[in-house]
Amino acid sequence: MPVEMIGWIGSQLESEVMPPPEAVFDHSVITKAAQLHESAGFDRALVGYYASEADGFMVAAHAAAVTERLSFLIAHRPGFVSPPVAARKFASLDHLTHGRASVHLIAGGSDREQAMDGDFCVHDQRYRRMGEYIDLMERVWTEAEAFDHEGEFYHSHQTQARIRCVQQPRIPVFGGGGSPAAIEILAPRVDVFMLWAEPLAKLATFMQRVHNATGSARKHALTFSVSTRPILGRTEDAAWERAHEYLRRVESLRGDDNIPVHANVGARRLLEAARENATHDSCLWTEIAAATGAPGNTTALVGTPATVALALLEYYKLGASRLLIRGFDPLADAEDYGRELIPRLRELVAEHDTKKKSGYPS
Repeated sequence: MPVEMIGWIGSQLESEVMPPPEAVFDHSVITKAAQLHESAGFDRALVGYYASEADGFMVAAHAAAVTERLSFLIAHRPGFVSPPVAARKFASLDHLTHGRASVHLIAGGSDREQAMDGDFCVHDQRYRRMGEYIDLMERVWTEAEAFDHEGEFYHSHQTQARIRCVQQPRIPVFGGGGSPAAIEILAPRVDVFMLWAEPLAKLATFMQRVHNATGSARKHALTFSVSTRPILGRTEDAAWERAHEYLRRVESLRGDDNIPVHANVGARRLLEAARENATHDSCLWTEIAAATGAPGNTTALVGTPATVALALLEYYKLGASRLLIRGFDPLADAEDYGRELIPRLRELVAEHDTKKKSGYPS
């Protein structure tokens, strides 16, 4: 199948190597990021969720207004908007974008950040709540008759929505997490299970665990997305020089502060890989993950576009039909990825799929 390329859109320009600007909301950044991703050949862009930042629905709506083809993946944390209301919000956004909306559900990996928004459920409670949330939104999106719902976290009476998603039977649902609770709750429910880039052998084992937890009730196959941070150069040496310059910037911005400790299982998996080796497989680099405490997508693929395209192909071969790539210099890198990396990867994927269909070894 064709690979789907996912990028990133935010309301301000910052990253682990770029200090946040004074302006927390910049229309021009949203506009430029959306248009750059569309022209660079991305299929979809993630709009993140942060407890102190701009609302993702609004950011996505603006980005959709300045693009024509690009789809949007809105990160959304259950617990702050009731499932029937959220279902209508996402269906409305799907209409506003002419069928370009999707949702990335996040349970929340930090108790401290959840508390900033008024949520004090603990980790496994948040995943149980997410499972009920998905099930209830699904009913709102797809059931024709009004219904009552009585669950552990939500209760509703005569629930019904006239507005339905443009995409049928509903918008795509993404989700992810490294804990047993995440796998148990999400594997049977989401369309796409999202992962951070780890060493290939470990990721293959983890993906099999997720597959094993899907259950027999699924109506369609579960797919995977892998997220990473490509660092490109015209030569291998230039790419690695750039990577180490980024590491110096991370350390400079951190100063004398201790490396933060993140409790989520995904972060611990990335840090374990970093302790084992700075570089894995052909070009997976873990030092920025180690220097930041791996709060999210922080492992990098370093090299020329040809090298990184081959590395991304290996994740595709494992079953990741979607690849999320975001640069440490977000706008410049999105443009750079479109010049050679994305076209080269699409060619490799097409060649791989043709060989596989013909029975040739890939």
